[in-house]
Amino acid sequence: MHESCGVVGIYAPDEDVARLTFFSLFALQHRGQESSGIATADGKKLQVYARMGLVSQVFDEEALSALHGHIAIGHNRYSTKGSSRITNAQPILISKGSSTFAIAHNGNIVNAESLCQELSDQGCIFHTSTDTEAIGHAIVCAPADNWVEKIKYAMRRIKGAYSLTILTKDRLFGVRDPFGVRPLCLGAINGGWVLASETCALDHIGAIFIREIEPGEIVEISENGVESYKQDSPKSALCIFEYIYFARPDSVINGRLLYSARLAMGEGLAEEHPVKADLVIGVPDSATAAGVGYSRKSGIPLAEGLIKNRYVGRTFIEPDQRIRDLGVKLKFNPLPQIIGGKDIVLVDDSIVRGTTTPQVIRLLKKAGARKVHMRVCAPPICYPCFFGVDMATRWELIAAQKSIPEIRDFIGADSLGYLSIEGLIKAVALPKQTFCLACFTGDYPVPIQMEMDKLGLEVMPAELHFGVRHR
Repeated sequence: MHESCGVVGIYAPDEDVARLTFFSLFALQHRGQESSGIATADGKKLQVYARMGLVSQVFDEEALSALHGHIAIGHNRYSTKGSSRITNAQPILISKGSSTFAIAHNGNIVNAESLCQELSDQGCIFHTSTDTEAIGHAIVCAPADNWVEKIKYAMRRIKGAYSLTILTKDRLFGVRDPFGVRPLCLGAINGGWVLASETCALDHIGAIFIREIEPGEIVEISENGVESYKQDSPKSALCIFEYIYFARPDSVINGRLLYSARLAMGEGLAEEHPVKADLVIGVPDSATAAGVGYSRKSGIPLAEGLIKNRYVGRTFIEPDQRIRDLGVKLKFNPLPQIIGGKDIVLVDDSIVRGTTTPQVIRLLKKAGARKVHMRVCAPPICYPCFFGVDMATRWELIAAQKSIPEIRDFIGADSLGYLSIEGLIKAVALPKQTFCLACFTGDYPVPIQMEMDKLGLEVMPAELHFGVRHR
């Protein structure tokens, strides 16, 4: 399972904003590893540099030195709408007449296809297959004479999840959708301001956390400081997986340190699904804290029985078939001397398709584990996400097709326990109505088309997609 993106925005006249944006994106690398980009503005013009690859692969001293200005936005991408190719790298530059701006987007809008059709009929020319460009055109085409009103108008046309950073030649905007599905926060740095998907990005550049951007809020940052424009929010629908998996454990959302929340998830699992065992192992790195929590609550010793290769997936060199056949061993290596002859409690953040978990359990048993008791922080995922998580179709979700005993047998575990929704809500210590729980319940915050395709904009008619029909 992958999250969509990480976004950053910095307004700081006395700082090297391109460099600060680089380090902020570095802190948000976990949110997307397909492409990275930075756009800057100096009050007169905008420039964008975006390439495929990790932040450290995309940028060097020469690239950063060429990005001048006192305002910047940045983006790390994992594709949820549109394929992984250079034309879809962000930030994206949008122009119409004298209006030009750059935009970066975390999330997914559910009416992208119909919106693109409408905008194409209005004369918009599309150069990417992302819903981000649809948002950009909706803004630039809005019948209003200032940026805030243009953004407000576009927000009424856009349905779905979006946290945006928007850069004009002389100001920075942060926008969060009315449901607040994706996080966005505000920080301060040396007389300037920072917007970021997570607080860990603020920490890495020495910025001070001020507050979270509220659902439905637009913040405008200029030489006049920060101005806020709030709109009604129908209900809060923050993605619960920010707490389970997506955000870094050292980030804070809604006043809750993610590490503490994940620790509590492990404790909840120990309460709901106790078992006799010799060792507890948290699947690194996403379930490390939950493993600690299970161990503390159960009294079963914690062990590091799986070593993770943290650089897997971070190379463009394709493995040959012999290496590919090793499967999960490319990512994890067990410690037979630690787990041999032991009954293991294996704690993980989630089971989505059920393709990796059986391999991990087989790996542990091949290394000598006598029994493996699987414990999962996320309740059974029975419905796909359409709001910025590249998860699976419903027919690929194992919990939508099998019962818990059937899943246990399929993955090869000796027992299987999922944290309940009630236990999960207790762990995050916020009201249930704060969150989007649609992947567990099927109750989506807005009506959706159940079989949306992340590549839907790729297959739209060419005459529409590239604007041949523009008038």
